[in-house]
Amino acid sequence: MSKIIPVFDFSDQPNAARMPAWIRQRLGGGQTWQDTQRAVHDNTLHTVCEEAACPNRGECWSRGTATFMLLGDTCTRACGFCNVKTGRPEWFDEDEPRRVAEAVMALGLDYVVLTSVNRDDLPDGGAAIFARTLIELRRRKPDIGVEFLTPDFKHTQDNAVAVIMAALDEVRSCPTDTQLVWGHNVETVPSLYREVRKGASYENSLALLEMAARQPGVEAKSAIMLGLGESEAEVNRVLQDLRARGVQRVSLGQYLRPTRYHVPVRRYLEPEEFDDYARTARAMGFAWVKAGPLVRSSYHAEEEQES
Repeated sequence: MSKIIPVFDFSDQPNAARMPAWIRQRLGGGQTWQDTQRAVHDNTLHTVCEEAACPNRGECWSRGTATFMLLGDTCTRACGFCNVKTGRPEWFDEDEPRRVAEAVMALGLDYVVLTSVNRDDLPDGGAAIFARTLIELRRRKPDIGVEFLTPDFKHTQDNAVAVIMAALDEVRSCPTDTQLVWGHNVETVPSLYREVRKGASYENSLALLEMAARQPGVEAKSAIMLGLGESEAEVNRVLQDLRARGVQRVSLGQYLRPTRYHVPVRRYLEPEEFDDYARTARAMGFAWVKAGPLVRSSYHAEEEQES
């Protein structure tokens, strides 16, 4: 895989002290890992596991799970934290929903997570591909749990939401106990958006999550990265904002700098701090909480609830 140089440069900003011992990136391996890799690559698919250099790829692929990244590997935005390459996307494939469904069936998954790059170049932001992939999956396996982690759809939000809502209406005849989760990550606190999440709007993200939470049979979900310079009070305010919009699921994890060109880690949080945030989130009424140094938005997403 070729090295990707981001369009921004934070190389003059030093990272926090040496990575602590509790952050361990598992390499993975074994037959299940190989089967997952084969299902992804044989169907010419992208995963956020690879493109975003997720530290949990080894563990998740060894468990037979992967987060499929729709709409190619090139993003129209340039977020300071993200390892996915930025540019003018040329890739678009109407057949992608079928190939994703085939890969999921080959892996025998009962729960699948779908995400995508930002495609601000498309009239619907790529919502139609999410919608058709959901329908393809439910046609093949009516009781499969599906979590779609969408962009904010920026200037096409109303149109995009309508497209996804139509797909939800089409699959609502499936068993009511089957999970449908609509996720969108706020990523960080509002004061850091200009540096960390360029091109995004905190209020726009909250608006999308509120619309997602209103859909019958759907749980809204979001995620926050920590260690970017946010205060505890700011994080708690974001959690309050999410609950006020009806979000039921939340994950909190440690930000890890993909390359020296990305936003640096300001601080590595102690595991006990993540435990404190988890308790705070549950006290606010979140039904599903994951918090820990290596937690990512799709990490163990298939689990019903925190043990």
